[in-house]
Amino acid sequence: MKANPMKTVQDYIRTIPDFPHEGIMFRDVTTLFSDARGFRIAIDQLLAPFAGQDIDKVVGLEARGFILGGAIAHQLGKGFIPIRKKGKLPGKTIEQAYTLEYGEAVMEVHDDALQAGEKVLLIDDLLATGGTAEAGIKLIERMGAIVAGCGFIIDLPDLGGRKRLEAMGIDVHVLCAFDGD
Repeated sequence: MKANPMKTVQDYIRTIPDFPHEGIMFRDVTTLFSDARGFRIAIDQLLAPFAGQDIDKVVGLEARGFILGGAIAHQLGKGFIPIRKKGKLPGKTIEQAYTLEYGEAVMEVHDDALQAGEKVLLIDDLLATGGTAEAGIKLIERMGAIVAGCGFIIDLPDLGGRKRLEAMGIDVHVLCAFDGD
């Protein structure tokens, strides 16, 4: 009887063709999240490159970054900060616009969420063009905090997001990559 090889994070991710429209191969991480072992593997692997670093807070980008970032913050015993789409946070915020394929969007964070000098880990599920992550990084830096690194489950290298963030001097860690979009 042959032993089962260990599954990787990529093995837990479902691909849905033609979603949200024809020609797109949607990488669905909900199948990863719904499997206790797969979810544990993802969290452990996202944390691994930052082990031993002095991290003060974990920032998650809306929306799946909240799931991952919350679990990582819990594991580290640190606070969690959400960066949300415009109009979703109560209280005083700062905002950062970024470019989408067709138009512009805005991300926000509470203006008192981070303190100058705090070291922050930015987390999200997917790195495509890097626009959302760059907006998050700019918000963090505008508050005087320092981005210790970014972690993503999936990289779509053909869209250039990793290169974009690395050109900003950011340490980027991804668990798997899918060619194409």
